[in-house]
Amino acid sequence: MSSLISADEISHETELVWLEDIDELDYVRQSLDRLPTRKGKPAYHRDGRMVGFAILGPNAKASHASGTFRRRVFWLLPHDRDSDPAGLYANSAPAEAVDPRTLDPRIKGSKTERSEGGRPSLAMQELGIQLPL
Repeated sequence: MSSLISADEISHETELVWLEDIDELDYVRQSLDRLPTRKGKPAYHRDGRMVGFAILGPNAKASHASGTFRRRVFWLLPHDRDSDPAGLYANSAPAEAVDPRTLDPRIKGSKTERSEGGRPSLAMQELGIQLPL
């Protein structure tokens, strides 16, 4: 879950690669996956689709036990809000979901009113303010 990702686990990220336009997504799910390389598009073995991934810098060390690197992968499932707006997550979001506009390399991101399915108040909309939760 994104709340369990710590700053030291993503400290070697240099870039986030998006496979889709994140401006169209209210949230993405994120996880730390064990992958064989520091960079490049990883294989994807979940339902749904991968929407992005992190690239690690040359100083990232592989696990001594497995030889793999822990990299963030961003993904969505078929029942997520972008595919099923009136479904399970119409007014909420999964625990591991964050607003993709709050993500950067080495920044785990946060939930926002938009990612949680709520709408900002009219005053906040007029001022263009969107608060993280």
